[in-house]
Amino acid sequence: MSNGNVAVAPIVVEALALRVADRGRWAYRHLVTSPAPGETPDEAARRLAGVPADADRTVVHSTSWRYEPDGRIVLSYAVCPDPRPELPAAELADPRIVRGDGPASPTPGEVRPEHVAAHALGHLALLLDTDPAVRAALTAAPAVAAALAGLARTPAGALPAR
Repeated sequence: MSNGNVAVAPIVVEALALRVADRGRWAYRHLVTSPAPGETPDEAARRLAGVPADADRTVVHSTSWRYEPDGRIVLSYAVCPDPRPELPAAELADPRIVRGDGPASPTPGEVRPEHVAAHALGHLALLLDTDPAVRAALTAAPAVAAALAGLARTPAGALPAR
């Protein structure tokens, strides 16, 4: 795409619909869309996950962005708790955050949906302690709040590598 003389990368929105599965483990649905004309990324994430703008028991939170080799910019959102828990989800057996090779090379070599989900959980764990509106929404789902309580309460980028 181009905007005059400046190339504009296509925007993709991904939402990780997060839920607590069996034995307190996390599971997620990986959803992907492009914003419709005139639609903001937040609106696209809510549409994708089926969450109305006035929802008070579901958190929709932008957690990260990344550049893909095909030129797309991917904006990632955590959606928690998953508004459609009856749909199949992938288990997040080992929530692991990936990192780049060094302080001036932040982009990991490979980013898979489970890495994005693990990063998003770090954001939610921190927000549970720091954002009253998010805390109210997440504690309305006791299993979610309990599972998040077991995660480190540091900025997601600072969580220990596994």
